Amino acid sequence: MRYVRYMRDGQPRHGIIEQDRVLEIEAPGDKKARFTGRSHEINDYKLLAPVMPGKVIGVGLNYQDHIAEFNHRIPDEPVLFLKPPSSVIGTNMHIIYPGISKRVDFEAELAVVIGEVCRHVSPKEALKKVWGYTCGNDVTARDLQTRDGQWTRAKSFDTFCPLGPWIETDIDPGNLDIIARVNGEIR
Repeated sequence: MRYVRYMRDGQPRHGIIEQDRVLEIEAPGDKKARFTGRSHEINDYKLLAPVMPGKVIGVGLNYQDHIAEFNHRIPDEPVLFLKPPSSVIGTNMHIIYPGISKRVDFEAELAVVIGEVCRHVSPKEALKKVWGYTCGNDVTARDLQTRDGQWTRAKSFDTFCPLGPWIETDIDPGNLDIIARVNGEIR
């Protein structure tokens, strides 16, 4: 299933994508979607971020090329950071560069969407809490990250977490290619 959020009549709406149409649903995030009976051409509406999370938890230094690029060592434990909800925007929305930064980087990521409030979940149960996956861009003011010696400011500016265009609920995350495009060009 492909779950999407879009703007219609000035209000965020929720839907399921089927071919080139969006079937509007009543209950966002409900695994048993209740259709409203309305459907729309997908290209007729502006797509929003497919989810508006209460928080975004990122894992830093989680792949070899990026670790080598910055001459870091592989961490013994995951390096975690947060992005605030105000950083979340939809696909193809504009990233606003802060005037205090001279180097803003993109990082193509696979975003894992957790489907329910949970904590202290065992590794054996963790995948049962995943609702689906979407594309993410971990935008970072790299010069501020280096200068500050920590990551909060550099990763937390408004618009620094584009997500979408939809949540995919039926894919194998271990069998995906992660590709970044800037203005259509593969980077």
